[in-house]
Amino acid sequence: MKRSMIRLLLLVSLSTVTILLTTEKSYAEENGRSNGHITFTGEYDSVGIRDPEKPAQVADPGESPSTSGKLRIDFVPQLNFTSVNKVSDKDMVYAVNAQLFRDDTAARGNFVQVSDYRGVALGWTLQLRQETQFQNSQTANSQLDGAFLSLDKSWVNSTMEQAMAPSVSKEVIRLDNIGATYNLAEAKPGAGAGTWSISFGASSENPAAMPNTLTPKKDPNDKPMLDEKYASKQMHENSALTLSVPGTTKKDPVTYSTVLTWILAELP
Repeated sequence: MKRSMIRLLLLVSLSTVTILLTTEKSYAEENGRSNGHITFTGEYDSVGIRDPEKPAQVADPGESPSTSGKLRIDFVPQLNFTSVNKVSDKDMVYAVNAQLFRDDTAARGNFVQVSDYRGVALGWTLQLRQETQFQNSQTANSQLDGAFLSLDKSWVNSTMEQAMAPSVSKEVIRLDNIGATYNLAEAKPGAGAGTWSISFGASSENPAAMPNTLTPKKDPNDKPMLDEKYASKQMHENSALTLSVPGTTKKDPVTYSTVLTWILAELP
């Protein structure tokens, strides 16, 4: 089984929460009373990042780590939890920033884009693993014991026929077992060819009748929060992807970090 991986550092601050967490040739031959040949050449590197809700449209969500090859991860989300949060002795749930774009694309749920151009739909799995608990070795309370990420409202989209779609979990995926690998999506043999987005949450205009999980973010003065990285666009939070921190967990007003590993594996 071949695997490709993307590993991201993910940070969380309890004052302002910020989590940071390929080429192919195809051949076809027609046979009749005489032989006919047709050759297609294409460097599928140019498929671009697609709007997960309107996959026929190319979108610009900004830079992202990616893998290469005919089976690859094109995009993974940079998970940011931006707000003003004080150290609390209550159970807290923080909603992630929704995905913004540098073009006219509206805010979307956080998504991963996978492309499979191996020429035959052999199948693949997309997985996620949290390598360590949130930690900061420079503070007295050095670990956020019991904190966990949750991913919900999973769905897939593509310009391909939905009969080719990979399957996703209908249940909440809780990363509450550090070091364990969780399946996010699976394309069985015969499925998953082409380019697919795997989204967590959606806007109100999504084509799959998924519930709207996006809400405009406001500051403590009830003013819109704007993101300078995206030309001061209105920020939204996405309730489908959250970080839960128990009130009983001892914590300091510092930044805690962990590492997330995204794994794309061929089926055996």
